[in-house]
Amino acid sequence: MLSIIVAVSANNVIGANNKLLWHISEDLKRFKTITTGHKIIMGRKTFESLPSILPNRHHIVITKDTNFKVDDERVTVIHDINDIIKEYENSNEETFIIGGGQIYKQLLPYAKKIYLTKLNKSYEGDTYFPEIDMNLWREMDCISMSASSNDTIDFSFITLERV
Repeated sequence: MLSIIVAVSANNVIGANNKLLWHISEDLKRFKTITTGHKIIMGRKTFESLPSILPNRHHIVITKDTNFKVDDERVTVIHDINDIIKEYENSNEETFIIGGGQIYKQLLPYAKKIYLTKLNKSYEGDTYFPEIDMNLWREMDCISMSASSNDTIDFSFITLERV
């Protein structure tokens, strides 16, 4: 099963210059809790933006660059997004799509669940999450979080399932 995990601003921005525009500790904790022990799918730019290989997760990197290689058993490089769809769309194992913008856009039609962190603030950026057609999704859970000393932005954790 393909699931998406993403944090988006009020205007659907997810980043700029291959970087996140915010630091929300509760969101990072949630990301770690949800994805640990699972496979995570990402584009090459997202992979290269990580500070290091994330522990206790197998990384699947999608790139058209046939020369791109990672010499680490925790990383698999895939060159055809259709291979991801064939292998994981109907799998019993939950596999997480973690970005970036083009990967979200290409795989959103195949995702069964979205773990969404929605910020109550707009940002300027160059990478956007695609619009979610709420006729295709139902909200399973929503937890609103107020700004705190650690996180200066109001946000909500929303879980969506495909209908």
